[in-house]
Amino acid sequence: MNAPLHLFALAGSAPFGQRVARHLGMPLTAHEEKDFEDGEYVVRAPAAVRGGHACVIHSLAGAPGQGSGERLCRLLFFIGTLRDAGAARITAVLPYVAFARQDTRQQAGDPLTLRYVATLLEAAGVDTVLALDVHNLSAFQNAFRCRTEHLDGSALFAAHFATVAGTAEVCVVAPDGGGIRRAEGLRKALSRELDRPVGLAFVEKHRNGNELTGDHMAGDVAGTLAIVFDDIIGTGSTMARAVKACRDRGAARVMAAATHAVFAGDAAGMLARAGLDAGAVADTVADGGRAGGLFTVLDSGVLFARAIRALHDDVPLARLLE
Repeated sequence: MNAPLHLFALAGSAPFGQRVARHLGMPLTAHEEKDFEDGEYVVRAPAAVRGGHACVIHSLAGAPGQGSGERLCRLLFFIGTLRDAGAARITAVLPYVAFARQDTRQQAGDPLTLRYVATLLEAAGVDTVLALDVHNLSAFQNAFRCRTEHLDGSALFAAHFATVAGTAEVCVVAPDGGGIRRAEGLRKALSRELDRPVGLAFVEKHRNGNELTGDHMAGDVAGTLAIVFDDIIGTGSTMARAVKACRDRGAARVMAAATHAVFAGDAAGMLARAGLDAGAVADTVADGGRAGGLFTVLDSGVLFARAIRALHDDVPLARLLE
């Protein structure tokens, strides 16, 4: 018999955790978090975790009053507490992995922050890390020495866009060369949903500091519903540039899709000015609430619930794709 499953959601991630719990058909396990006036805090685990499987849900996306560094620190403290309390297995469920874009050195002195995050989580005592649509899957897997499990959100987005495409010809667009594999995943999933061919295109992009250049697009979006797909919308500059490129090349409608709706600054306004018709994001960052009125927010909690159940029952996660 499996050890009992205890599902936790740390402060700031409770709404997401409640959605996952609802899909699992079980309540969140109570724990205590207390903030002190000097900025310190304590996170306590219940004694009932001894011998059990503790799954801790916590998005590492920064929020007002609680940046990514503090959210990571709280998670590390709680994982250590769970280990000290006797949990037999600990799974960190990370809807959004902060610092994941700091995975390679572009110049001398650049940090490999994703690897440092992995080292900290492993040192705290985590057994498995579960994440959705990380920025660079190979870098994510190579950064960790503990078990990692990665969820692909393309089916979630394909199901949504299949309902809005109608009979239109559809083309999935990668906003840069690095996103071609991700866009191809959505193209395949959407083609299955629609039961017809879906095109693929990508926009040339070169980055020099904050300056983006590149004028070419590979693929034909003229007359199509063009869906620009990326893992993250941060400042919105990369997505807005791709949206405008689709508009300039005659796309009938242009929509955006991104798993993680960081939406820093005026990202939503930038996309609207670029000519975006609509879009969809997942609920991994601030429950998708930063994206604005043009975007539909998709519930990714069902993916995490199925994955947690599979992990707990020692069922290969590959079966989730069957």
